[in-house]
Amino acid sequence: MSYNISLSGLNAAQKDLDTTSNNIANVNTTGFKESRAEFGDVYNNSLFSNAKTNTGSGVATAQVAQQFHQGALNFTNNALDLAINGNGFFVTNAEFGGQDYSYTRAGAFGVNDNNFIVNSQGHYLMALPVNPDGSVQSVSLSTSKPVQIPQTAGQPKATGSIDMSMNLPAHEAELDPANFDPADPSTYTSSTSVTIYDSLGEPHIQTTYFVKPQGGALSGNNQWVAFTTVDNQPVDIWDTTAGTPTSGQWGEDTTGDGVADTFHPAQGASGQTGFVMSFDDVGSYIGSDPAVIETQSLGIDDPTGGPGSGAGIIGPGTDGTQRLTLNFLNPTQYAAPFEVTQLNQDGTTVGRLTNVEVTEDGLIQATYSNGTQEALGKVAMARFANEQGLSQTGNTSWKQSQASGEPLVGEANVGAFGSIRSAALESSNVDLTSELVDLITAQRNFQANSRALDVSNQLSQNILQIR
Repeated sequence: MSYNISLSGLNAAQKDLDTTSNNIANVNTTGFKESRAEFGDVYNNSLFSNAKTNTGSGVATAQVAQQFHQGALNFTNNALDLAINGNGFFVTNAEFGGQDYSYTRAGAFGVNDNNFIVNSQGHYLMALPVNPDGSVQSVSLSTSKPVQIPQTAGQPKATGSIDMSMNLPAHEAELDPANFDPADPSTYTSSTSVTIYDSLGEPHIQTTYFVKPQGGALSGNNQWVAFTTVDNQPVDIWDTTAGTPTSGQWGEDTTGDGVADTFHPAQGASGQTGFVMSFDDVGSYIGSDPAVIETQSLGIDDPTGGPGSGAGIIGPGTDGTQRLTLNFLNPTQYAAPFEVTQLNQDGTTVGRLTNVEVTEDGLIQATYSNGTQEALGKVAMARFANEQGLSQTGNTSWKQSQASGEPLVGEANVGAFGSIRSAALESSNVDLTSELVDLITAQRNFQANSRALDVSNQLSQNILQIR
């Protein structure tokens, strides 16, 4: 009997050594969770045995229990390196569209040749579907899907409207608008530019110039003339409600409806038509807010002015009827320097991928060169009623089992789920110092059981030598 008891002790010590050695071997494995060998004593009881004198039958391994406490976070330079700070697992799938899910804490992700986010084994990272604003559509593992990062975003949209807000300095020197030349800075007071796009997404530079007029029908005390160019070529102010201005005229809004209705002659060195802005004695714009003016078409022909009446700036193949609507939002004339407080336009070009980031709540967002951002999905998080019941599959991954229960799926940073740290990896939770101490303890246990086995052998030899 003592042989079997000592042998069970040797097996237990060996199991403890194996477990400790495996922990030490994976001390640098990302997302690894240490294990602990747990043992129970063995008793063979029968109805007629005397429990008071029963010595037991040795030891048996009860289980090798995984320890899922948090590992330290190591920060990296890869935005797709993800770490969970708190409870939960990443969900991965070996097959596109499959249902055989694996669960892991190792967040070293990248992209494959089709731009899907995958781990080092090529398993897809699963994400919950989201709306354009980033809110989750459905919290269910069955609706989760792999995440693909598009290299481009959107289709071109021609600029139709430009919004700007500015202050025009009240005490600037007056200039003659008839001498306005965009190539000569001495002929205008101030200017501001913005990039616009044609129907093919080709960028162009639109510039608005401001001239404080002198003499004639206009007074520099409370009026300004605005001219506009695209790619340094003049573009006339257009007004379909008041008729087409003839060459060398500018428009003035005298009724306060935000559009030019009166045209003044002979302004601009090239005969370019501008727009008159009038202010009262407290520097407020006289007219509707915003002041809305429209340019002639940027192509060769204008549907209102007839063939040849367009600016002829954008090239063949584009929408030649493209016009620009300039919205001056609450312009002012104060005794302060020229200042643009708002300037934006509504056109876009095709965007190229420039950045991918993952927020603390798991939202995967791609940023493109055209300034657009696209929400691609939210990292699916899973947790289990009994984490220690998960079945190990290698590569720091687990699968559900009857002991673990069904996975509960949700969003990061919600409820019991932890937050996600981008550009970070969770290191192994193995405490090397403790493992080395456990290694010494297991070695001592093995030696002690070996000694007990040797003593039993000696006793047996003594019995055999009795004569």
